[in-house]
Amino acid sequence: MAERLFVISVAAKLAGMHPQTLRQYDRLGLVTPIRTSGRGRRYTERDVRTLQRVQQLSQEEGINLAGIRRILALEAQLEATQAQVRRLAEAQADQARSAHRVFMADSSGQVYASPNTRVRVRRIAGLLPPAR
Repeated sequence: MAERLFVISVAAKLAGMHPQTLRQYDRLGLVTPIRTSGRGRRYTERDVRTLQRVQQLSQEEGINLAGIRRILALEAQLEATQAQVRRLAEAQADQARSAHRVFMADSSGQVYASPNTRVRVRRIAGLLPPAR
């Protein structure tokens, strides 16, 4: 499904702002809308949420626009870091699952993982390399 895009007047209405405010925020780099070939601005739903966040920080918290820009940058950095941590945790879990799988070969030589089989390996002196 394609992402919904809004022209500046609709995005401004959804965010509870004047279109000129959105233009100013674009110039300041607080929100960077998609540009059409004719240079028109198109705002995503995420952009509208960011505009609402800017308004909340400004009006309710009394934070100036420079502070808001820094907050938004830190939130984006945190979100990217959290996504990376999730990817690394998934990769580590996948690696841990595959590290203890048993592989088998049929009479034709085809190798496959044995389903739901885990094995403990006893290290017998001289037969297996030492554990790492």
